Amino acid sequence: MDRHSRQKPHWSVKIENRKDEEEGGAEPVLIGGMVLDIHATPSIPPNPRTTTPGKVRYAAGGVARNIAECVSKLGANPFMISALGSDMAGNLLLEYWKSTGLPTEGIRMEHEIDTPVVSIVFDTEGESAAAVASVESLEQFLTPKWIQQFKSNITSAPIVMVDANLSPLALEASCQLAAEVGTPVWFEPVSVAKSRRIVSIAKYITFTSPNEDELIAMANALSPKHTFSQIQKDNSTITSLFQQLKPAIMILLEKGIKVVILTLGSKGVLLCSKKQFNFQHPTIPNNKKLEETINLACPPDRFSRGGIVHFPAVSRAAVVRLTGAGDCLVGGAVASVCAGLDLMQSVAVGIATAKAAVEVETNVPVEFNLEKVAEDARSVYLGAKVVFCQSML
Repeated sequence: MDRHSRQKPHWSVKIENRKDEEEGGAEPVLIGGMVLDIHATPSIPPNPRTTTPGKVRYAAGGVARNIAECVSKLGANPFMISALGSDMAGNLLLEYWKSTGLPTEGIRMEHEIDTPVVSIVFDTEGESAAAVASVESLEQFLTPKWIQQFKSNITSAPIVMVDANLSPLALEASCQLAAEVGTPVWFEPVSVAKSRRIVSIAKYITFTSPNEDELIAMANALSPKHTFSQIQKDNSTITSLFQQLKPAIMILLEKGIKVVILTLGSKGVLLCSKKQFNFQHPTIPNNKKLEETINLACPPDRFSRGGIVHFPAVSRAAVVRLTGAGDCLVGGAVASVCAGLDLMQSVAVGIATAKAAVEVETNVPVEFNLEKVAEDARSVYLGAKVVFCQSML
């Protein structure tokens, strides 16, 4: 890295649509990583064994943290459970979190903890070319005992999101607490290697949001007698892509996962379920502004039966960086579920917020323009099509 390319941390925060106290907004719980990302973007294609001119930035990252920030900027009030060290990286992340006005009680901070750090080198197209992750402390210190202290938050939440940075024991503890009261659980796979941690918790999972590679890894982990291979996806139609992926999708659904939200990059999203797409939580206090804006743009109950529905990606995205897109897709969907929107609407909002994320250098945009999100969500929602109906699964 060229030391002269370093810039000051980018910590500015502007939240457009935070929860009003009189609304009593929902409080989803997010359990997982808070990570300091070091983003290195070359100005020319990099060469091995030498430095390359470019820019190096610090960014607040971590899958669960990114999702929580996105959720907050869409009007909900997430409760974060994580672990940080009392070091430079941890202090930067905690300072940023405090600036959002979100609660910090669930964030364990001790001198013995090494704050998780991920260093990412991008190519000139904004894709990750190489990355090194130092996140072992999450498994060591984000323990079942720490998580169980926040049982009341988990059991009263409209939804609990866990990321696969958690150890298997911590994942089980989190899911079991949610299952005691029937709280929906969203499992975010994080990576191919960590996605395999689905094995011990599949029966608890309501939603999961893998990409194709993570889907194959999860299916292989859940069904060791079968071997699912990586697919040939270049120039595939959605129908042919689904036919290749259907056996792996079915393994997840048969193992107890209610909904698979399969992310396909520029090809959009496949929403897969064996039952009706109705997971609205009856006790959710609505975020009125998000609910009303999206209901106008995307009239509810467009599809009422289970099956496979394809949502297109939003066109016209001016791509800057792709690292925050998947997390913002989940964040937009979680915020929408917490606002009382149905699953079809929520996925459309998630795709719209993912589009906003790829157009900025930070993992999560500094703010979301709700009208623009609604406009993009509408184009996605109206473009959604049933690929296979429930009876064909």
